[in-house]
Parts: sequence; structure tokens; C-alpha cells
Amino acid sequence: MRELTVLGTCGAWPEAGRAASGFLLEIDGFRLALDLGYATLPRLLEVCPAKALDAVAITHEHPDHCADLSALCRALLFGGGLDNRLPLYCPPGVLERVQAMEPTEDLREVFEPHPLPGSHEIGIFRLEGSPLPHHVPHAGVRLTAPGLTVAYSGDAGGDHALGELAHEADLFIAGATLQGAATDPRLLSAAEAGRWAARAEVRRLLLTHFWPDTDRGRCVTEAAATHDGEILAAAEGLVLPL
Repeated sequence: MRELTVLGTCGAWPEAGRAASGFLLEIDGFRLALDLGYATLPRLLEVCPAKALDAVAITHEHPDHCADLSALCRALLFGGGLDNRLPLYCPPGVLERVQAMEPTEDLREVFEPHPLPGSHEIGIFRLEGSPLPHHVPHAGVRLTAPGLTVAYSGDAGGDHALGELAHEADLFIAGATLQGAATDPRLLSAAEAGRWAARAEVRRLLLTHFWPDTDRGRCVTEAAATHDGEILAAAEGLVLPL
């Protein structure tokens, strides 16, 4: 089975009934959680027991991308699912930010940290993390398995590294935080996401990281003005076959 499950789609904070950034990527039995923002863990546990995860990758230390790493730590530590430490791929600052919420338990007893940016072999994946412009250290992620490439911009702005990250990806998961003309080089607009998808010649574009109460249909329309390939708006619970 090869599929992506959307756990959460909101930037900054989750709208009612939704969650912040998070995805579960399952390829041939290997399960990778990609960002775990506010309210993503309950959605993850609906489709995957905590102990069934094989790895976690976090793009940066903003809590709408990493807060539920704390909840996952507790689920593994107190839920009887911890046999070995879970590999965690993240930039500097993520563990420290999440550890600040956990005064009694050491996250390094649960997670085995590996640095991003950087390249790693994890299961059947090659994970490449590239630095991208944001307000804090941030790594966009490119995951390559036999016959499949998935790229994820996280919450970053665009530069040449984003084009390389997404180059000819089968699925490009891109932030669409802004609408209309871009106003911050450290964030992507929907139109910019479409523009980068076109430059990188991606097969399918999945827009995510919507500001709460954003018109998601408008985001798709703005991305479609610059990219003529398939464009989808992420939604909680959406499962994409890969």
C-alpha cells in the first residue's frame, strides 16, 4: 500500500473541527509521520497506533508543526508501545521547544534525533532535508522511494532550493498560507505554490497550511493560474493513493 493521509491542514492554529499541519505517509508498510502540529495525534491514532510508526520528520519548531510530538512521546512512553527509540528527523530547536512542554520526561528517551537539513536513509526512503527561508530554522523535505518522490515545503517561502526539492515530484505538498500577492518571502502564497509546481514540473500539487477561515477554493483557483497540472486542497482525513 502506498498512500498519504492528511492529519491536519491549518496554519497558526486549527479551525474548529480541524487540526494544524500533519501527514502520515505509508509506503510498502513503512509509516512516516510528517509534521505533528496541534490536534494531529488523535487523527493519527485513528489510522495508526503510535507504536506502529517507523519514523517522524518535523520541518521546524513552530508549534503548529510540532506540538503533538509531545503527545506522541507520552503515548509511546506510557502506552506500552516503546521497544526502541523512534527515529526523529528535525532541525535544531525542535526537541528543545517540545521539551519545554514536558518538565518530567526526557524526549530523548523516546526519540532518536537525527539532524535536518541533511540526507538520511530511513527504511525504503531516502530523506533529503533542504534549508528553506522561514522565521526559524526550517527544512523542506524530499522523500524518495522506488518509483515515488514526495516533496513537502512545510511552512517556508520559496527560493532555488524549493525548486530542487520539488523537481519532478510525483506529489508536491506545498503551503498556501497567503492569498493574492505575496507579502512575505518566508511564506508561500497559493499562486507561488502553483508557480513553483510548474517550474519543478511536479505531477500533482497538494495545497495545505491554510490560514484559518481561508477560502480554500480560492487557493486552488490562484494556484491553477500558474500551474496547469492536478491541484488539490488538503482536507483532514483525505487519503491520497500514491
